[in-house]
Amino acid sequence: MTQGTEVKPVIIIATPHHRNDILEKNLRERLSEYRVVRLRSPEELILENLEILHPQLIFFPHWSWLIPEEIHTSFECVVFHMTDLPYGRGGSPLQNLIVRGQTETKLSALRCVNRLDAGPVYVKRPLPLAGTAEKILHHASELMEEMIFEIVRNRPVPVEQQGEPVIFKRRCPEDSNLADLSELGQVYDYIRMLDADDYPKAFLDTEHFHFEFSDATFGKTFVEAKVCIRRKSP
Repeated sequence: MTQGTEVKPVIIIATPHHRNDILEKNLRERLSEYRVVRLRSPEELILENLEILHPQLIFFPHWSWLIPEEIHTSFECVVFHMTDLPYGRGGSPLQNLIVRGQTETKLSALRCVNRLDAGPVYVKRPLPLAGTAEKILHHASELMEEMIFEIVRNRPVPVEQQGEPVIFKRRCPEDSNLADLSELGQVYDYIRMLDADDYPKAFLDTEHFHFEFSDATFGKTFVEAKVCIRRKSP
């Protein structure tokens, strides 16, 4: 190391999603006294790499993989969950909230522990559930930027969750089927809550074709949407 070279403390942002590119850029500018490192895959999130970087904090703005115990017990790892914890622990929080008719939620920043979504909470922020899943996720990314900034600057002590947990079950692609719905509002919600990159779209099947829906609008007596029609494999 050259004499006089400043060694900045490291903060890691672990997320593969392009929607968080702006979050990364803004944090580099706002937290210029830190070296902000981004990891995009589980192959990069390994103990040997982290021991070299020695980060003060590791944030997971949108991470779909398991965080190894050896990592979250060695470093302060902050994950984000789209419910007012302990309500809504578990998978597919956005979709599970919308199918329950909820119009707003809380975005929770919590410390990663061995039990899923059970760690103490640093901070929560209100999050509306209007619009498409992609729109909601972009709004969540903006909130995460502010929450990360607050945690880095103020270092709040995380508080243990209070109350009886409500567990959400992770939804699978088959749950996106519109066939059994009976209300137009349900159809609209199913389409919009799955309308995001990398999400299985709401669909209908006929004998020969598979219909996928996006870009829905809701009128008083109709739902209008874009449809992609594919022939089923023989």
